Amino acid sequence: MWFLKLVAGLLVLVLLVAAVLVVGARFADGPVAIIAGGPFASGEIYQGPEPDWDFVRDRPTVEFQLLDPPRSRTSWIIEHDGRIFIPCGYMDTTWGRLWKQWPIEAEADGRALLRIDDTIYERQLVRIQNDPVIAPVVAKLGAKYMDASDMAAGDGVAAVNSGSLWLFEMAPPPP
Repeated sequence: MWFLKLVAGLLVLVLLVAAVLVVGARFADGPVAIIAGGPFASGEIYQGPEPDWDFVRDRPTVEFQLLDPPRSRTSWIIEHDGRIFIPCGYMDTTWGRLWKQWPIEAEADGRALLRIDDTIYERQLVRIQNDPVIAPVVAKLGAKYMDASDMAAGDGVAAVNSGSLWLFEMAPPPP
């Protein structure tokens, strides 16, 4: 009996620590690893022409924040032909839909900030569907983040077409 009380007590403690971490992260300057964080409080807004995004090719993750609601998160990033893209998988699963609310929010209001190092870029998240750019972008996604056998370009295109993988371009904001 004492063993069950101990296990229950440890489980409650773990859940309490997780809840404090998730709630506390909402007040942080950006995400805390994979936990969504608060709005960016640091960094300089980029002023100038559209950047050459080649520098993100070898960068594993970036931070971005939606303006509405003002929460930030960490994500993978793919560069293709001077354009940048953010993927979001598992969108056809119950777990993915519960865990990842930002894609639905981004479809409603795509205004976003991208923070790389201490520079913040104003962007507009635009969901990409039925576009020829999907095949090369998912091929780069597979090459950058997965074993080549895990996602062939055709599999990635099928995942986008089925709604399992959502792909957003981080386009320049409208004038």
